[in-house]
Amino acid sequence: MNETLTVDGDRTTLRMERTLRHPQAKVWRAITEPEHVNQWFPFHVELDLVPGTTIRFVEPTGAAPAMEGTVTEVDPPRLLAFTWGDDALRFELRPHEDGCLLVFAHTFGYHAGAASFAAGWTACLGALDLVLGGERVESLVPDDMAEVHERCVHEFGLDDGRDETTPDGWRVVFDRQLTQPADVVWSQLADGEPRVGDAPASPFTNGSLTPGRITAVEPAALLEYDWHAGNGPAGRVRWELRDGTGQGARLVLTQTGPAGLDDARATALDAWHDRVERLAVELAGMA
Repeated sequence: MNETLTVDGDRTTLRMERTLRHPQAKVWRAITEPEHVNQWFPFHVELDLVPGTTIRFVEPTGAAPAMEGTVTEVDPPRLLAFTWGDDALRFELRPHEDGCLLVFAHTFGYHAGAASFAAGWTACLGALDLVLGGERVESLVPDDMAEVHERCVHEFGLDDGRDETTPDGWRVVFDRQLTQPADVVWSQLADGEPRVGDAPASPFTNGSLTPGRITAVEPAALLEYDWHAGNGPAGRVRWELRDGTGQGARLVLTQTGPAGLDDARATALDAWHDRVERLAVELAGMA
C-alpha cells in the first residue's frame, strides 16, 4: 500500500502513486479528454484545459445533482489540478522507465472519510489502467471495495477514538465512516422501534457499562441514553448517523463521564473501539 495521509489544520490530503506502463502522452490524454475520463472517473466531466475555467461533474445516472469546480493548474503533459466542490484534486505525471508514474493527491475536509476516498480512488485508478490498455470497465464498484475500505481504515489509524477532557469531566469520541447507508446500519443496531424511556438494545451498548434509559431517539439518525455508575447516571452515550462519503453513513459515537471515574474513561475507549470494529466488519460483510 503506497497511499499516505497528511493533515494540515482541518484539511487532509490523500496521496497515491501508480506506475502505468504507457507513454506519458497517452496517459495525459486519458486524464484530460472526456471520452477517456468518463470511463474511469466517478462522474462525467466537462472541462477546458485553461486555468480559471469552470469544470462540471455530472453523475452518469442522474441520481445526484451536477457539481462544479475550477481548473487551477494545467501544464501539459505533466500536471492537471482542479477543485471539486470544497475538495482539490491533483494529477501529476512523471517519466518512468516502465512508462509513466502517476502521482495523485486528493485534499478534503472530512478526515474520517479518508478510507472511503482511498477505496474509491483505488477502484478508479485501476479502471484508468484498464482504459489505457483498451479494456472495458465493467464497474467502478468492485467486489472487494468494502475490504479495501476496511484495510485503509486500519492502515490510516481511522479506527482509533479520541479521549478528551471537558469542563465537566471527559468525553470519548469515535468518528467512523461506514460502508452501508444509515438505514442498514440502524437495522443492525435497533431492536424494533426504540422509544424514549426504553432500555437501549444491546447492540447500542458495549458490555462494559450499565445502560440506563433512552433519552433521545430519531430513527436511522440518533439514539442517546444514560449510563450508570454507583446509584445513578454518570454520563451519556450518543450514537449519531450522519451523511458520509459515497453511499455509506458516518457514525459519530460519544460517551461522556465525570472526572472522578478515570477508570471508566479508559475502559470506554477500549470497549467502544471493539464494538465499533465489530459493527464495521458486519457491515462490510454485507457489501
